[in-house]
Amino acid sequence: MKAKHRFILAVIVLGLLMTGPFVVTSLLVWLDMKDAERNMLTELLLSRLPIGTMMTVFGFGVGVLVLHRLFKQYVEGLLRMAETLRLMLGANRNFRVTAEGPPEVQQLARAANDLAQQRDALMDDVDAQIAAAKASVEEEKNRLAALMSELAQAVVVCNRDGRILLYNNRARLQFKALAQGPTSVSGGALIGLGRSIFSILEKNQVQHAQEVITQRLAAGKAAIANFITTTRGGQLLRIQMVPVLSASGDGGEPAMTGYVLTVENITRSIEQEAQRDQVLHLMTEGSRSAIGNIRAAVTNLLDYPDMDAELRERFLRVIEEEVAKRGQSIDQTMAQFSDSLKARWPLEDILGIDVIAAAQRRIEDKLKLPTKTEELDDALWVRADSFSLVFALAYLASKLQDHYEPRELRFRLSSEGKLAYLDLIWAGPAMSSETFYTWEMDSMEVAGETTPMTLRDVIDRHGGEIWYQREKAAHRAFFRFVLPVATPEVVQEEDRSRGTGRPEYYDFDLFKFEDQSIDLDRKLSDLTYTVFDTETTGLEPSNGDEIIQIGAVRIVNNRILRQEIFNQLVDPERPLRPESIPIHGISEDMVRGQPNIDVVLPAFHEFCEDTVLIAHNAAFDMRFLQLKEERTGVRFNQPVLDTLLLSAVVHPNQESHKLDTILERLGIQIDSRHNALEDSVATAAVFLKLLPLLEEKGITTVRQALEASEKTYFARVKY
Repeated sequence: MKAKHRFILAVIVLGLLMTGPFVVTSLLVWLDMKDAERNMLTELLLSRLPIGTMMTVFGFGVGVLVLHRLFKQYVEGLLRMAETLRLMLGANRNFRVTAEGPPEVQQLARAANDLAQQRDALMDDVDAQIAAAKASVEEEKNRLAALMSELAQAVVVCNRDGRILLYNNRARLQFKALAQGPTSVSGGALIGLGRSIFSILEKNQVQHAQEVITQRLAAGKAAIANFITTTRGGQLLRIQMVPVLSASGDGGEPAMTGYVLTVENITRSIEQEAQRDQVLHLMTEGSRSAIGNIRAAVTNLLDYPDMDAELRERFLRVIEEEVAKRGQSIDQTMAQFSDSLKARWPLEDILGIDVIAAAQRRIEDKLKLPTKTEELDDALWVRADSFSLVFALAYLASKLQDHYEPRELRFRLSSEGKLAYLDLIWAGPAMSSETFYTWEMDSMEVAGETTPMTLRDVIDRHGGEIWYQREKAAHRAFFRFVLPVATPEVVQEEDRSRGTGRPEYYDFDLFKFEDQSIDLDRKLSDLTYTVFDTETTGLEPSNGDEIIQIGAVRIVNNRILRQEIFNQLVDPERPLRPESIPIHGISEDMVRGQPNIDVVLPAFHEFCEDTVLIAHNAAFDMRFLQLKEERTGVRFNQPVLDTLLLSAVVHPNQESHKLDTILERLGIQIDSRHNALEDSVATAAVFLKLLPLLEEKGITTVRQALEASEKTYFARVKY
């Protein structure tokens, strides 16, 4: 029974107890009266009835007001205090009870706050001791995380069910580059903690590799398996699998609890090998007929030394033509092979200023020649082999020192469009084009260090150009290296700025993660969630308003994975409402040219597949999605939890359940509001704070959470 109903019942019982004796006594007196006395009393009461009625009504009204005031101050006030006390116990230890209401209630609030302050001091001391005890373990864990995250090779760790426990940055970038189709909208292939590796790799091949490793373990051989697979985009991947072994299995032997996959994209190398095989095949087949013709001509010339001069000339011409053809074919083949070899030389994205700094150190160390810089674009990236490029710069510096003896060299770095200009500048006399050509084609040597490469080889290797130019007004000259501008992958840095530490690319607790399905009777803490939010042109989905942004973040193993996000602007194909732009900050220019809902919604559906959906005021967001079902053919059939309703379940006596209010109540900070992604992260934090509060009320499963949500007042809102 609710507190309000109990209070009313108590008042009724108290009233009966207070008025009961008076009513019984009056009835007994009435029965003992004679008829004349009764008539006299009746006339007296009727003459005073209007005044008595008014006094009774007035007294009843005053009594109701007093009782309502008492109920609000003592009953509801104490219930709100109980909710805030539970907040201090779990979700927000920094929260404090507001001292309001009657003096007695205020004293109770102050006493509760004092106890909370003492509790916090004790908890701080315990936390400090726990942190000290865990410091060494965390240090080892962070070292492993740093090592795996920054490895140059793509690494993915899975449990036996194929759920991803760890992936490093190289794997994320590689699978992003391989992504094709609608998933490219969400920023890459669907690699993420708790996701299945079988959405990327063929399940049969992975399971076969597991069987091979199991057999090798049983035979006491090296536990390793290799296989090649094809992605959805047609790329070839070479996969190496190594098992993760437990201490011992049922029979005392190590048991396989998971596996480590190293992934290498071999598409380009296979294509190059095929190209070289084709070149060699053409050389072999083409040479066979030519050699046959030459052999026949030579044999005739040897066998018939006295043949006619005209016929001899014909045989000699045959030999000459076949040799010329073979020479031309060999030149073409070598050119193709050379291009293929250059393509295999490794190039990497590097800051131009880092190349210049390395060149300065080498020149000053090896040649003792001072260097300076001027007009450097410190944000310019180039795609280069830093070693060969630095060697080329040092080589030119060495040549200048030998021939022109400059007092110093200067470096300059700029760009124009997609080209980067790296200039090596000196003051001195003019140089002839013949001298520069000779330097360009000679093998390079710097202070006793030599390389068979020429300056031209280095330039061709980078797909760039080099030229010599004079600055007549300044009496200077410079060599200009023209290099392609690189576009480095910066998502990693952007993602890291969202968190407070290293990106969450790993979770070893997921070794215990079983193959999951959305079971309504599973514990809330055991499921994977997609927390999402939408920004729209307006608040009326049924009257033509459209989605302009979808943002989402995943919760796995009770952790918010800030690196695994969906964040996409959507072209609504209609004008934005001017009054909505200041709220969400999205302008017409920002959505123009973005993919429309037909592209974005399938990508979002794939992102949140096999997860429970969470949103704040979910009815609003789900209505927009449901209205697009017929157009896109995409249906979101998974369970949906609403943090607004869950907050009403946990704190039924609080007046507001707006997201801003809940964030303040639970002590959650958010950088900005009305951005779909930031609101999703905030909602995810709210949900994790609500979990223990729901558990205190006996709500531990999705089914129980849904049933409790449906009973709240706010569940009646429709869009």
